[in-house]
Amino acid sequence: MGAMAGLKPEHFLWEVVDRVAVVRLNRPERKNPLTFESYAELRDTFRALVYATDVDVVVIAPNGGNFCSGGDVHDIIGPLVGMEMKELLAFTRMTGDLVKAMIGCGKPIIAAVDGVCVGAGAIMAMASDLRLASPGAKCAFLFTRVGLAGCDMGACAMLPRIIGQGRAAELLYTGRVMRAEEGERWGFWNALHAAEELEAAAMTLARALAAGPVFAHGITKTQLNQEWNMGLEQAIEAEAQAQAICMQTRDFERAYRAFVAKETPVFRGD
Repeated sequence: MGAMAGLKPEHFLWEVVDRVAVVRLNRPERKNPLTFESYAELRDTFRALVYATDVDVVVIAPNGGNFCSGGDVHDIIGPLVGMEMKELLAFTRMTGDLVKAMIGCGKPIIAAVDGVCVGAGAIMAMASDLRLASPGAKCAFLFTRVGLAGCDMGACAMLPRIIGQGRAAELLYTGRVMRAEEGERWGFWNALHAAEELEAAAMTLARALAAGPVFAHGITKTQLNQEWNMGLEQAIEAEAQAQAICMQTRDFERAYRAFVAKETPVFRGD
């Protein structure tokens, strides 16, 4: 267990405010592309969040009006062209490990998306638990446009579950931009906010989650992901066990006592 407020990453910006960690890719002049190094550092950071005692929610925010332009053409795409299969597989497994680390970090993740959100950037938004966007957000799973398959970093598993098989297939085959209003209508974006209000809305949501029963939020995140591979009977039993665990928390007792006293519960995450 440890604190992460003092983390000083080399390849992205990081701050912890009110138990909310805010992550920003930090190459705004290039619309915030990912590099080999930033992929790995993000993966390691999300892995470490499992044990963080001072972070309850994560917000991935834009920088300079854009979210992420995907893998850097010069720093990633170019070198990949010259690699052998063993090196290529090591890279694709590492990128998938970032998604696995986001899913397994135990904290709700909110993506606040403005401007460009393409390729691996679209995947990071997809792998977040909640997604807010500005009307100018341009989200594209553009892997086919660089000669690759749409099945990148879990997209063929996760995207259909969010927006449906047919819509996901269209985006993954064509690589076209999903317009913001389209994404909200399809359920990819939970809500749209004006660009100047986007981060404030994300932080308001994050603080509300952080003020809630955060141990129980971690259980919710676990079940949302584990139940993909369960039948209904397994899922109901898993939830019975999970809820019984939550019923042993002090937050459950606090909520009961507050209800009896006609007060608002103050949760502490234990």
